[in-house]
Amino acid sequence: MCNQAKLTGKYQLPLVAIKVIIVEIKQFAPKTVLSLTCRLITHPMVTFPALFHRLFFQYKKKMIAFLLVWPAFAMAQQQPAEYRHLFTAGVASGLMGGLYDGFYPIDSLKTKGDFGLGAPDKLDGELLVLNGKVYQTQYTGKTFEVADQHHRIPFCMVNFFRANTVIHVPNSMDKATFYHYLDSIMPNVNGMYAIHIKGKFRYLKTRAFPPVNEQPYPQLAGMLDKQHFFQYKESNGDLVGYRLPVYMDNTNISGYHFHYLSDQKDAGGHIVDLITGDITIEISLLDSYTVQVPATPAFNHFDFKKDRQEDIKSVERGSAK
Repeated sequence: MCNQAKLTGKYQLPLVAIKVIIVEIKQFAPKTVLSLTCRLITHPMVTFPALFHRLFFQYKKKMIAFLLVWPAFAMAQQQPAEYRHLFTAGVASGLMGGLYDGFYPIDSLKTKGDFGLGAPDKLDGELLVLNGKVYQTQYTGKTFEVADQHHRIPFCMVNFFRANTVIHVPNSMDKATFYHYLDSIMPNVNGMYAIHIKGKFRYLKTRAFPPVNEQPYPQLAGMLDKQHFFQYKESNGDLVGYRLPVYMDNTNISGYHFHYLSDQKDAGGHIVDLITGDITIEISLLDSYTVQVPATPAFNHFDFKKDRQEDIKSVERGSAK
């Protein structure tokens, strides 16, 4: 670690700011960059512009990544705890294996978050939570606000959403390019991110499953031939979703997961494909999570030893391949 130093010149930084910069640079830059930073800021004649100039032009890519995400990390530390917590009702791998019976009431869910996504009772479509309201898209395409606050759901993850970072992106991107772009602004591969995207989408493909009413319930991957797809062009609305790390697999779903709701609140579903238009991205960095497991006989006797990772991937992309 660097010795204490005071930057001279027009752009002086307090020692605490220097330490913050050093800590954050360590996440994105090799030891040589950190060593160079220490030598520069302890030099009595080095000003902040000189430090920035040398680091930027020698380690441009690392510094660009650092400058993009540093405000988000700094702001995350200022967020109250309630805005950094993810609550999950149910277990994702259980849902994949056929645990479709609702157990957690919507009125209780709203006390845990105002933003999120999930599945309705008996897998009757898709759920989205936005601004404290819960919306359901059925396999017919019908989309509506859920009025029954005692309706019980088998799986849902929610958080109280407050953006750490807001980025306007007017450029059009396909799904793969867009996810790659999101990765570039969320470089912490083990971070939990809630993501709200609002604006115009050139193209959207969503899906919803029909309800299942006869037991034994089929596994979700075995119902891919029963899902219904919807396509929208030049649609305005909201994407609600998450990017979660691999260590949360089984309880949740790692990677990107988005649901859609149109501005008119009459169309939605699970995102299968997209092309963005003029959009605004809001990102919230989370740092804790809890899981509420069902207290049901079906859950108590469910076999969680089976590896369902391939099933999860198939269900997320909407196809077996």
